[in-house]
Amino acid sequence: MTNVTILVDVQNVYYTTRQAFGRSFDYNTFWQQATEGRNVVKAIAYAIDRGDEKQRQFQNILRAIGFEVKLKPFIQRSDGSAKGDWDVGIAIDGIEHGKDSDVLVLLSGDGDFDILAKTLREKYQTRVEVYGVESLTAQSLINAADDFTAVSNKLLLK
Repeated sequence: MTNVTILVDVQNVYYTTRQAFGRSFDYNTFWQQATEGRNVVKAIAYAIDRGDEKQRQFQNILRAIGFEVKLKPFIQRSDGSAKGDWDVGIAIDGIEHGKDSDVLVLLSGDGDFDILAKTLREKYQTRVEVYGVESLTAQSLINAADDFTAVSNKLLLK
């Protein structure tokens, strides 16, 4: 059976599906599609923790699906801007878990991950599958992946 690692950039998915479709992503359908006929080695969803109840409920849903949820605190800077991304953590976990998997599934459109995809493919011969909102996914990431699946209506909540 094919061993798969799944990494989800929750903030990227939230904002890109909202911007492109005005709807939320369907993590249950995604899980079924990404894991079909595969052995899940690791599945991690990376999110920002603002401490509100609705967000905690969402995180519990992710856990119930099968994801480990990694949280970083939301940081509001004095100039009004915000900080809270997981790019480095996703990249490190991607190498650590992806090198021992047959497939790494990455749910993000962030072009910063093109080097992760290239490294896994070239150095470890790991197949990289990227899911993202096509119009908001970096072309460099699409090009670096073995396979790109565009988020469409079937991966969105009604």
